Amino acid sequence: MKNILVTGGAGFIGSNFIHYMLEQEEDVSLLINLDLLTYAGNLENLKDIENDTRYRFIKGDIRDKALVENLFQQYDFDTVVHFAAESHVDRSIVEPEIFLTTNIVGTQTLLDAAKRHWKLEPGNKYSREYRQGVRYLQVSTDEVYGALGKTGMFTERTPLSPNSPYSASKASADMVVRAYHETYGMPVNITRCSNNYGPYQFPEKLIPLMIHNACHDLALPVYGDGMQIRDWLHVKDHCSAIHTVLTKGKIGEVYNIGGNNEKANLEIVRLILAELGKPESLITYVKDRPGHDRRYAIDNAKITAQLGWKPLYTFEDGIHETIQWYLGHTDWVERITSGDYQNYYRNMYDKAEPLA
Repeated sequence: MKNILVTGGAGFIGSNFIHYMLEQEEDVSLLINLDLLTYAGNLENLKDIENDTRYRFIKGDIRDKALVENLFQQYDFDTVVHFAAESHVDRSIVEPEIFLTTNIVGTQTLLDAAKRHWKLEPGNKYSREYRQGVRYLQVSTDEVYGALGKTGMFTERTPLSPNSPYSASKASADMVVRAYHETYGMPVNITRCSNNYGPYQFPEKLIPLMIHNACHDLALPVYGDGMQIRDWLHVKDHCSAIHTVLTKGKIGEVYNIGGNNEKANLEIVRLILAELGKPESLITYVKDRPGHDRRYAIDNAKITAQLGWKPLYTFEDGIHETIQWYLGHTDWVERITSGDYQNYYRNMYDKAEPLA
């Protein structure tokens, strides 16, 4: 039976992963959710499992060395799945410092605690032996690879070339994880996913933002010409891929996780409007953000061939299900889009310069 530390478990992907693990994995003895509950962390995402005896929430910062150390001592984790991160590119352009400290220093704090508790001879710098069955999984992003041209796909061998403070912080964290494996023999994996969508996503991201605005007949802000292309991955497929890496992945390896669904932003916006029966006149083109990558695409051949994972959702089924989820959870959306989020929204979009 496993004791699992999930960081950032009150966020979008983390909360979906906790649901997945408690529903699908019989080998969970205890799952601790460590989350600071910043603007995107929401315990409402986990209301239906808060009384599960295998689950426990702890509010705290991954940069807090004393807290992280105490958690490892108290709960004797054998698995760490690290989601916690500042993750929105727009925010990183405005406030890069919080991204660098949370995403890099926070990762190093977790690695140090895991190394101290898992290493058989923690005082021996030459020892590379660890407890049987322990594993640290770093959840990263395809944005660390930079941007693609009109053709080609990111593979695990693609050089890292981040273009925003956010992606630079994630690439740096990935390199720290790799270094702990190479230097100390830490049993790690890194996963790099494409754009996620699905239930519980904070409404600053493209799909929930457009659904929310369209439902309220508000302008739908589209950067540039809207032809930025992303590979879209349903969050449930992402969760199943992470679980596959935890159970089957080779220690030290990186695995790309993609949904095989390349779509331009404008195509998605129009699809949402069509499903909701709203006019395309709601689309408002605004000045493109600095350093906006034009295209991402993930080659997931490695995880498919070596570990037997593949995405189950088509984009058409996934986006329909996602729209219906948001329509059925308008109370959740309305609570999320109040207060601080409204201030952020106005700062980001109301001041954006419309394109001629």
